Amino acid sequence: MKITLSVIKADIGGFVGHSGVHPEVLQKVQEVGLKEVEKGNLIDCQTLVCGDDIALVMTHQHGVDSELVHGIAWRAFEEGTAVSKKLKLYGAGQDLLSDTFSGNVKGMGPGVAEMEFEERPSEPVIVFFADKTSPSAWNLPLYEMFADPMVCAGLVIDPKMHDGFTFEVLDTYTGKAVKLSTPAELYDLLALIGSVERYAVKSVWRNSDGEIAAVASTQRLSLIAGKYVGKDDPVMIVRAQSGFPAVGEVLEPFARPWIVEGWMRGSHNGPLMPVSFKQATPTRFDGPPRVIAAGYQIANGKLIGPRDLFDDPAFDRAREQAQLMADILRRQGIFEPHRLPSEEMEYTTLPKILKKLEDRFYELEEGKKAPTGEEHHTETD
Repeated sequence: MKITLSVIKADIGGFVGHSGVHPEVLQKVQEVGLKEVEKGNLIDCQTLVCGDDIALVMTHQHGVDSELVHGIAWRAFEEGTAVSKKLKLYGAGQDLLSDTFSGNVKGMGPGVAEMEFEERPSEPVIVFFADKTSPSAWNLPLYEMFADPMVCAGLVIDPKMHDGFTFEVLDTYTGKAVKLSTPAELYDLLALIGSVERYAVKSVWRNSDGEIAAVASTQRLSLIAGKYVGKDDPVMIVRAQSGFPAVGEVLEPFARPWIVEGWMRGSHNGPLMPVSFKQATPTRFDGPPRVIAAGYQIANGKLIGPRDLFDDPAFDRAREQAQLMADILRRQGIFEPHRLPSEEMEYTTLPKILKKLEDRFYELEEGKKAPTGEEHHTETD
């Protein structure tokens, strides 16, 4: 049975601030999805929440980029936004960058991860959902899941994985992509995806038969809107077992936290903390960045689950380490490297500050007298 698994997310209003989702908003989004299941447009539909973002997890047989399915998600988020506005929630509808649906939500604000595949006799998948970070947050774990044998033993042990995987890497600045095969082009891959401000892994494919293994959302809101409108809060789908990494190998990269961009105002580096569904409510400095892992068994297109895979004491150490890393970075305050470098602050208020001060910059040469500042006074000062 060939099915499509679509995960489409959006921030349509925070409760309170950017920390969570109001139950009435979530209920409205769920209602829209379930009605489409009843109509037969979707096989199944569930919702996930991470921080102030909602994700629709949908199964169907319409393929990727379906106007019908994307329209369902858009309508669900629009109706949820109406509830957010009624409750005066913060940033109501902020990820909906248009008033009119144009047939596909890509480029309109919501994040999208979709894959089409022939359902296996047993089809375990994991949906990862992060808040307060960017799509490049998935670069490191995807590399470790599908290209690092010290993390994923299946690359050595499983004959179906021994030929490696191909990574599709997107240049988020130009919209162009490149496919790199591992292990042969491993160093080329790392040269790109290590530049997290620009490159993001879009999808991963098994070399032996070209089967889709993973797909991630790569939409960057600031590049779409031309200004800072919130962080991208990406989603990712990973298939597991039987020729793909085992569930434990997929989760292993998250046992050691690493630094991602995002956090407060989308302008700071911080540790990505793996948390349970209940703990996916970032509050400290609007963070630290959080990630949840929802495990599903897909049976005839139905979503059996989710299992809260990070609700496990085995990840307690990662959470403790993330808090220590957060303490160290917060000590930097507004100074880099906690605050993102100026190139990544392009869509914040920093350009306006520089514009205001540009006429006050002067050449500083030895022996040259600096301005006194009086020339900047006006008659109304």
